[in-house]
Amino acid sequence: RLQELRKLIHGLQPPAQLMPALQAAVEAHGASAGDARWWEALTAVWASSWNDRAYHACRRAGIQPSDVAMAVLVQRIVPAEYSFVVHTRHPTGDPSELYAEIVLGLGEVLVGNYAGRALAFAAPRDGSAAPRVTCLPSKGVAMSGSGLIFRSDSNAEDLEDFAGAGLFDSITARETSERVLRYAGEPLVDDAAFREKLLKGIASLSMAVEKAAGGGPQDIEGCYAGGKYFVVQTRPQA
Repeated sequence: RLQELRKLIHGLQPPAQLMPALQAAVEAHGASAGDARWWEALTAVWASSWNDRAYHACRRAGIQPSDVAMAVLVQRIVPAEYSFVVHTRHPTGDPSELYAEIVLGLGEVLVGNYAGRALAFAAPRDGSAAPRVTCLPSKGVAMSGSGLIFRSDSNAEDLEDFAGAGLFDSITARETSERVLRYAGEPLVDDAAFREKLLKGIASLSMAVEKAAGGGPQDIEGCYAGGKYFVVQTRPQA
């Protein structure tokens, strides 16, 4: 039944009179002219409301399918060298610290169900000490890509005491590529000075985002590319 529902959603077509305006909007945002693959990506995100993992997790949490409202966030892909997720108040440890995880390449390896661990670190929220690595990375692949990404942004991802983030899919309009990682010689692991600079930059940026968002703890997704830090999205930390 879930597979049938996903197939039905994949088969949806927009009203003909609406399609030119939608196509123009996504092209203005970065899609290739005349490329309609973005619609397939959009419906795939909608359909992920009914993937097996999300459906059963919601049922266990007492969340009815009819309660899940799926919005889709459309963004240009940053050609990330590193991607990170930050909780500006440590969710399980010292509340005076922030907690972050980092992977090589695009962040889908981090927020998706890819095997292995990200590099994790904690740092004082006030910047009074250097970041402290708590876990070395073991993710087996890094992902790269370009164009647009269609990201799930459902109301089930922000519920207290429910780990909804990662249950639903984010889909790129163009195919991505993966490379197998060998951490020997990787600066994130072998270059202590580079690693400390990167981690300090992420920590400083994260606290600035928290301040700009009103001062409440934030759940931040971002990346690093070409010597610059990018915030992909932020939401109140559950």
